[in-house]
Amino acid sequence: MLMSKKTQKWAVPLIAVFLGMLLGAILMLCFGYNPLWAYNDLLYTAFGSVKNIGEIFRAMGPLILIALGFSVASKAGFFNVGLPGQALMGWVMSVWFALSFPDLPKPFSVICTVLVGLIAGGIAGAIPGILRAFLGTSEVIVTIMMNYIILYGTQYLIQDVFPDKIMRTTEATIKVSENASYQTEWLSALTDNSRINIGIFIALFAVFIVWFLMRKTTLGYEITSVGINPHAAEYAGMSAKHLIVVSMIISGALAGLGGTVEGLGTFGNVYSQTSSLSIGWDGMAVSLLAVNTALGIPFASFLYAVLSIGKTGMIGIPSEVIDVVSAFIIFFVGADYLIRQFIKTKKEEGGK
Repeated sequence: MLMSKKTQKWAVPLIAVFLGMLLGAILMLCFGYNPLWAYNDLLYTAFGSVKNIGEIFRAMGPLILIALGFSVASKAGFFNVGLPGQALMGWVMSVWFALSFPDLPKPFSVICTVLVGLIAGGIAGAIPGILRAFLGTSEVIVTIMMNYIILYGTQYLIQDVFPDKIMRTTEATIKVSENASYQTEWLSALTDNSRINIGIFIALFAVFIVWFLMRKTTLGYEITSVGINPHAAEYAGMSAKHLIVVSMIISGALAGLGGTVEGLGTFGNVYSQTSSLSIGWDGMAVSLLAVNTALGIPFASFLYAVLSIGKTGMIGIPSEVIDVVSAFIIFFVGADYLIRQFIKTKKEEGGK
């Protein structure tokens, strides 16, 4: 099959989605389930009510932001596995700020919590970036360990440091004030009382910012250059160490903002986590499905949100089946070499 290189970029993820759904259907048949009914229930649940459509857009907000964070690190040549911890930092610190200053006007409170989430996530991302740049440590190992440090560190904060006046139980805080919440009455009324919030608008704005940064600015060009060949970038006069740290700060900041949107937009409080945030891993998968492109991430996050909301309505079929389908999709994205064997570019065919 012949197609241009530009067409191939978006064809590979689409084929990966199709193959993932197909393998999922085969898996359902093997266990005695009807895949046609299953996918029908999934789509009907996801799009069968205004409320669930609102929930899809609610789920997209943090997914987009965390995926953008992963994409920036990937462009710089790093595999940022610390997204769950960075998102949790943004969530905990922004909610703490919101509970500490409940009477701020809503616009000012939103701006402040956005900044707190960015700063908290940026600091969590800076640590592995600095260690990689100046000590040559593996960012994969450091970010994995940082996830545990942040997880247990935030448990300590919530259980032993947060003042009693903002605690509902020993494990969870009270809800933030209406001024601090990212949910709004008009969005809720528009979507039949779903939890859709302004996080989706923040995320879409971030998509434009990251796209512009990576495609239209010198910094974006330098980050990409370091990712392709750090030695050549150094030879060209770029500071590879500086760019490593900057890219990890940006990555962590976006993940932290994703955690902020999840905390103040979906839950409205913070509670002690027992494991890494699943939203962090899902954001990583979204970025991989979008081939780390800023403009592809909203579409990939839409698919993941549809699967997440729709799987709750599959009657008689374990929701874990859709988790396996998602895993199949990412498998085929990661093994895109197999797909590319069947879709040659025109240039490759012409060279034979």
